[in-house]
Amino acid sequence: MVSKENPRPGGRSARVQAAVHQAVRDMLARMNRADVTIPLIAQRANVTPSTIYRRWGDLQELLADVAASRLQPETEPPKTGSARTDLQAWAEQYADEMSSGAGRQMIRDVLAVSDSANAEKCCIYTQQQLRVIVARAEERGEAFPTLTELMDYVVSPIMYRILFDQVPSSDYVRGLISRVMPESAD
Repeated sequence: MVSKENPRPGGRSARVQAAVHQAVRDMLARMNRADVTIPLIAQRANVTPSTIYRRWGDLQELLADVAASRLQPETEPPKTGSARTDLQAWAEQYADEMSSGAGRQMIRDVLAVSDSANAEKCCIYTQQQLRVIVARAEERGEAFPTLTELMDYVVSPIMYRILFDQVPSSDYVRGLISRVMPESAD
């Protein structure tokens, strides 16, 4: 079961989602993850367990939904003066945040469910950030890779390393950017 979109922003559904998400975040910050249960979350959020089961289905779906919402960026990528340095600053921050203990746990939560809706949300968040950088490059008249090239040659290797190998270093990230954007492209 997947979290349904709220047809009335600010309505009861939005308040329930906000309360449940906050309860999950608070509990994960203070408790052992294995001790977090839907009845405890419901009690803390002041809703019934059946409300949570109806909306999310099970604990893993709820954790995936909370993780996906936490992975949504709150700000645009930093402006540094050039598209290349914007991309480098964003990619280094992305790699650092996603490879942190909390970042890795959120990735695991999102990927642990069979429904891909939350993973798709995370992909959209990343693409939105990159679209901002691409648009800045276009505004400046700078040569710049396509969104697909950035996803395939920068984001994908970073994510692969985070999931299956070692934490990507800043040098590794800069190397990915150099391959997709040779120095002569500045």
